Amino acid sequence: MPEPDVDTPQNFEKSLSQLQQIVHDLEDGQLGLEVSLARFEEGIQISRHCFRILEQAEQRIEILTGQDAAGNPLTAPFDATATFEGGEKPAKKPGRRRAAAKPDPQGDGGEQTEGDAPAGGGLF
Repeated sequence: MPEPDVDTPQNFEKSLSQLQQIVHDLEDGQLGLEVSLARFEEGIQISRHCFRILEQAEQRIEILTGQDAAGNPLTAPFDATATFEGGEKPAKKPGRRRAAAKPDPQGDGGEQTEGDAPAGGGLF
């Protein structure tokens, strides 16, 4: 299979397709070590190329801000800077869910004193 020249400009879809093929080839496990390393390096180059294309596209995005009197769209450049301010606290991650207390099968209120072993001899 001829090695594609990753330095030539390509469209995003073709580059992404090549990257997917490289990933498939590497995951298949049929390539030797040297060929795998070469394909990996090629994949890194293509990945960087795709990233550059995405960055350029992001810079071209405009936000629709409204319409003028003639009905023409009014746009403003998209600000791709982070929206997180240094003084703000990041959103909290949801806490770990705990299992609901199981009903007491003995019906005696389920109160245990310290040192009592649970019924059934297990820890849980």
